[in-house]
Amino acid sequence: MHAKPTTPPNTHITGVGGVGVRPVTSGLIFLPGQDEHAYEDSDMGPAFRQRRYFYYLSGVNIPGCAVTYDLRSDQLILWIPCTDPRTVLWYGRTPTLGEVKEKVDVDDVRYIKGLAKYLYVAVAGSGQTLYVLHEDQAPRFENGRVKGTITIDTSKLKPAMDAARVVKSNYEVSMIRRANAVSSAAHKAVLSRLKKLTNEREIEAIFMASCLAQGASRQAYPVIAGSGPNASTLHYDANNESLAGRQLVCLDAGAEWNCYASDITRTFPISGKFSREAKQIYKIVQQMQEECIHMIKPGVVYYTLHLHACRVATKELLKLGILQDGSVEEMMQKGTVAAFFPHGLGHHVGLEVHDVSGKERLILDYNVGQGSRGANKGGNVKKREFIGSAHLASLYREHMALATAGAAVEPPPYHGRQKLERNMVVTVEPGLYFCKEYLQAFFLDNPLHAPHINKGTLARYWDVGGVRIEDCILVTDAGYENLTTAPKGEEEMLRFININNNGHH
Repeated sequence: MHAKPTTPPNTHITGVGGVGVRPVTSGLIFLPGQDEHAYEDSDMGPAFRQRRYFYYLSGVNIPGCAVTYDLRSDQLILWIPCTDPRTVLWYGRTPTLGEVKEKVDVDDVRYIKGLAKYLYVAVAGSGQTLYVLHEDQAPRFENGRVKGTITIDTSKLKPAMDAARVVKSNYEVSMIRRANAVSSAAHKAVLSRLKKLTNEREIEAIFMASCLAQGASRQAYPVIAGSGPNASTLHYDANNESLAGRQLVCLDAGAEWNCYASDITRTFPISGKFSREAKQIYKIVQQMQEECIHMIKPGVVYYTLHLHACRVATKELLKLGILQDGSVEEMMQKGTVAAFFPHGLGHHVGLEVHDVSGKERLILDYNVGQGSRGANKGGNVKKREFIGSAHLASLYREHMALATAGAAVEPPPYHGRQKLERNMVVTVEPGLYFCKEYLQAFFLDNPLHAPHINKGTLARYWDVGGVRIEDCILVTDAGYENLTTAPKGEEEMLRFININNNGHH
């Protein structure tokens, strides 16, 4: 919970109403919070993680709560548990009604033992609709089933909340800004001790310790500290291999602050100096990121930034001789650069590190490729979107067709053509990777792509592993603000590493 003048619930419910539910004059929104759970056959359980939709309308990060919003009376009520004194003995106390009322901007706070009666009176027999996210979140009454007179709608609430969540309130921006500040400082802590480290696990330990010392006890996602070839694995999280004999580390790590995420990636040379090949690749990725960030402003269609990054990568890899025997245009039409840049340029950041995007998508629809380990109930995949050569080629052909047809032609929204708006927060995270297994399986023996990849030149870059640079970008009226302050770029980052590791201040 946070200080009452800045808590978001009433502001957020207004936003939800304005985009999908509120035009309906009656009905009740019901969102249960997360309960604590134990592992199977154990009295221990995972760390508590609040349901994000519930938090968006409540601002409360304790288990066993619920929130209701009556559209007819415009009343937002938070329901909290009453703690048994014996529970206090073992686990500590939870806030009282009065304490919560002082800290959270809702219309009323009540104990959850009265929720069932309230729901029955408010909805049953009244003809009002009960809006829930998912069928299994609908309340159960004393007889064990929902009364037949209650109409339950599971289709309208989630789209309305997603549309509201995609554009951040000023409060949310302040939380994401703080999460980025904490995480940027933790990245600096790693860089300042880099030359003394011998194993990936030490990088993870320093990063997490720094976040914890600053008051951020949770990570927005598992820390990725991949060295050498591990830097070419997008979601590597073992973080347990030696740094000896390896050129680079790709550190992708970001803390949460009051449930809001950050997402930052830095790639740096373990020795404090880039090899010739690593420097070449780093400079390309840096150029991809800088040019795309400078293009951000309201009204920009985000997927065009991804295509721009791909054009930059294609042009520069042709200069290095890794790509060959074709023009940038030909390569883009085939999508060959996806061999080295196989994921989306970025995603929304908010209560989830890969936050909701509303009706439209930034680049592609979810679940388009084998890069996912599986989707959850909400349809989201892992935090990085897989974009293979066929996807990229299709994006490019559609873009060129639209450009030829003229600006008046709009692409279909279900293909993911979202325009940036003020107070959206998105990542810009280009990368180039040299993953042997992926390249050999899909490109080096593929007659469409193999002629355009110089295997001899490529062999000099295997030891680079991968390079990714990622920042969280706030869309502003004037353009953008970079919320991430961790050192990056050959000049700034290497100077920071070498000054701090040589004992100078």
